Amino acid sequence: MKNATPFTEAQPDREPHAAPEVLVAGEDAEGRLDVWLAATLEPDISRSRVKALIEAGAVSVNGKTATHAKHKIQAGDQVELVMPEPEDPVPQGEDIALDILYEDADLIVLNKQARLVVHPGAGNWTGTLVNALIHHCGDSLSGIGGVRRPGIVHRLDRDTTGVMVVAKNDLAHRHLAAQFADHGLTGPLERAYQAIVWGKPQGLKGTINANLGRGRDRTRRAVRKDDGDDVRHAVTHYLVTERYEEKPDGSCAGSMVECRLETGRTHQIRVHMAHIGHPLVGDAEYGGAFRTKANRLPDTVRETVNAFPRQALHAFLLVFEHPASGETMRFEAPLPPDMEELRLAFASL
Repeated sequence: MKNATPFTEAQPDREPHAAPEVLVAGEDAEGRLDVWLAATLEPDISRSRVKALIEAGAVSVNGKTATHAKHKIQAGDQVELVMPEPEDPVPQGEDIALDILYEDADLIVLNKQARLVVHPGAGNWTGTLVNALIHHCGDSLSGIGGVRRPGIVHRLDRDTTGVMVVAKNDLAHRHLAAQFADHGLTGPLERAYQAIVWGKPQGLKGTINANLGRGRDRTRRAVRKDDGDDVRHAVTHYLVTERYEEKPDGSCAGSMVECRLETGRTHQIRVHMAHIGHPLVGDAEYGGAFRTKANRLPDTVRETVNAFPRQALHAFLLVFEHPASGETMRFEAPLPPDMEELRLAFASL
C-alpha cells in the first residue's frame, strides 16, 4: 500500500479532464515532492511528467502552489494535482515562414531555421515544421509518416539548421526513404554538415566508428560498447576545414569541421564529436563541460560564444535522386547568420 490516502474519491482512469485529485501523505512520507508523487501515482504518470506538471503550476501542497520539484513532502501534507486539458494530437496548419529552396509535385526542399522542431510531440504540439508544411502544402503531403509526421523522410534537431527534403506523395516518400536507409552506398545520396567544435581533432580528417544508444539518463544518446537492443552502428567521417588560433604546439581554440554521415542516428554528430573530445560549441547537452573554455578567449570573442544559443551545427549539403525523374538533385545552404558570426569571431583570434 502506498504512503498516501485519497482525500476525495480517486479518479480510476485519471483522464486529463478529470476533477482535481487530492492525496494526503501517509505517516512514512518523506523526500522530494516529485519523487513521492510519481511513486504514488505509478504507473499512470511518470516522474518526468510529474516534474513538468509541478513546473506548470498544476500541483499544490496544503493549498499553496508548489514551485519546485525538490519541495520536501511531509506526513499529513495535502497534495492536489490538476491535470491540464488534453492537447490536440492532430497537427493543424500554421502560417510559419519557410525558406524553400525547391519545390515540385513530388517533393519540397527547404533550409530549416534554428529553434524549429520538425514534427509535433510531447510539449511541442504546435509551431513545428509539420504545422508549417500543412499550411503551405495543404493535402499534398505524403501520409506514410502518419498524421504527426506527414511527408517527413528525415529530420534535423530543433536547433540544427540546414537542408531537408519532404515528400509530397507516397511514391516519393518510399523512394526517398529507401535512399536514406541505403546511406548512399548504392546511390547518389550525400549528407554533409558544418560544425564549429572546441579544439582541433587529431589529423585533418578522420573517421569515428562508435555505436550509439541511450545514455544512463535514458534521454540523451551515448557511445555504447555493449549490444543492447537500442544500440545502433554509427559512423561519422570528418574533415577539418578551418583552425582557429592555432598554437606552436599544434593545439587550437576551435575548428570548423565538415562531417559526412555514413549512418544517420539521433544526435550522431554531436555525440561522436564529444566522444573524441571536441564537442560542438554551444552544445549544452553534450559539451556543457567545455563552456568554461570561453573564459580564456578575448572579450569580444567570449561574448559572441556565450551568446550563441544552440549547438553550432548546420546541414549545408544534401544530394539525392529525384524519385520521379531519376535526376541527381544537389542542394546547398550557406551558414546561417548566427553561425557565420560565430565563425568570424573565432577566425579573428
